[in-house]
Amino acid sequence: MKKKLNDDLTLYYSSNFPYISKKQSRKKYFVTIGIGGNLGNVKKRFDKLFLYFMSDTRFDIVMTSPLLLNPPFGFLEQNHFLNGIIALQTNLSVNEFFKNMQRLENRFKRTRSFKNAARTLDIDIIFFHNKKINTDKLTIPHKFWHTRESVVIPLERMLNG
Repeated sequence: MKKKLNDDLTLYYSSNFPYISKKQSRKKYFVTIGIGGNLGNVKKRFDKLFLYFMSDTRFDIVMTSPLLLNPPFGFLEQNHFLNGIIALQTNLSVNEFFKNMQRLENRFKRTRSFKNAARTLDIDIIFFHNKKINTDKLTIPHKFWHTRESVVIPLERMLNG
């Protein structure tokens, strides 16, 4: 199912997006990640990512957002992006979690040719529990989360239905 928000923004609903878990997690850290991509079959890739998290005991998916199709920013000569939010719980430290997300991007053939380039999968850590981190490699909360429709709209839809 899809719902057109305006000429540039469309929400997509599927069996995994949005999703709300019925079980309680006992894992220590609550993490919110943003996912995005615009190369190949992004919906299928997001479903595979969802199944990866469901099958890996280090993670408990709490909920996911619907997916948002939206125009690129920065480098505009590329396909629209599909973006979503996944909230999960983990016992991994922030650095272990970050390294795991980078490995996942690589597993899904992510390449970093230049800033804002087209990509198969982008995973951004939006929030990691109540931590604030500002290093060369990692900034939490994500520096621009509150200014990006690709984060704000799915996050709002996830939290408010």
